[in-house]
Amino acid sequence: MMITKNQVLDAQEKWGNGVVKIGSLKQQRTECETFASSFLDERYAFDSGTVLFKPTKCELEQFRPTKAEALSYFIAGEDRACDEDKGFAIQPWTKVRFENTGIILEENRAIAMGNYFFTDLEGNEAKVEYTFGYKLINGELKIDVHHSSFPFVMAK
Repeated sequence: MMITKNQVLDAQEKWGNGVVKIGSLKQQRTECETFASSFLDERYAFDSGTVLFKPTKCELEQFRPTKAEALSYFIAGEDRACDEDKGFAIQPWTKVRFENTGIILEENRAIAMGNYFFTDLEGNEAKVEYTFGYKLINGELKIDVHHSSFPFVMAK
């Protein structure tokens, strides 16, 4: 049985809602850390194999293959794994919207590519390009490939 487009859309919605919730917990640090850790367990495949994670706002440590490094990227903090992290998800964001350019569906894997948009507290939207690879694990899609980057801007 093939993974369906609706399963991918559902996984994207859960991911976006999770990022928004992490930011909403910014002032309650312990709750924020607990939720962000659960978010990574539920949305990513760290405990079942390799995860290729290349977040948007990383210059020195561009790739984050461990849960601890991903957590550092999302929420930073004094015990962050990577010094450059500022806590992407604690921006905070009020909304995440996906626009898929395409989705490849297979039996146990799906890949989605496109733009996603992050809305800040002032209503400004940041456009980011993404590719997510999903693996079907116990009936749930989990991310094992995450690449995001800012759109290319031609030098003038």
